[in-house]
Amino acid sequence: MTTSPKPNLRNPIHLLAFGLGSGLAKKAPGTFGTLAAVPVWWLLLQGVPTLPYIGVLLAGFALGVVLCEQTSRDLGVHDHGGIVWDEWIGLWLTLLWLPAGLGWLVYGVALFRLFDILKPWPIRWLDKHVHGGFGIMIDDVVAGAMALAVVQLTAWWL
Repeated sequence: MTTSPKPNLRNPIHLLAFGLGSGLAKKAPGTFGTLAAVPVWWLLLQGVPTLPYIGVLLAGFALGVVLCEQTSRDLGVHDHGGIVWDEWIGLWLTLLWLPAGLGWLVYGVALFRLFDILKPWPIRWLDKHVHGGFGIMIDDVVAGAMALAVVQLTAWWL
C-alpha cells in the first residue's frame, strides 16, 4: 500500500497550499478546502468593493501559481489532492458580487463544487492539458467563473 506524500505544514508555502490544513481531510479534501475558504471570505472579503476584491483575486491567483508549483515539486505529485488554494480562489471568484443572504452563499458554494467536481468543458481539458502551478490554479478559476456566471444569471432572473 502506497501512501500519499505529506506536506510540511510548518512550511508556510505548504500551509497555504493546503488551505491552512483543510486539504488534509482523508475524504473530499477539495470540499473541505472550499468550506475552509468560506469563513476567510466572510471575515475579509464580504462587502469589499469590486476593484480591491478583484485585486485580491489576482494576487491570490499569482500567489497560488507559486504555492501550488512549489508544493507539487516538494511532494513529487502534480496537483496533489490536498492542495486546495486553487479551491479558495475559485470559490472567492464565485462569491464576487454575491447577493446578500445565507441562501446565496450556500448556492454559490454548491455551484462551485458542482463545476469543480463535474469539470465540464473547458475545465476538464484545462485540468488534463495545462500543467504546473498555473495548471493547478486555472481549472478552478474557470470553475469559479462558471459558477459566478450562474449565480449572477440566477440573481438577475429572480
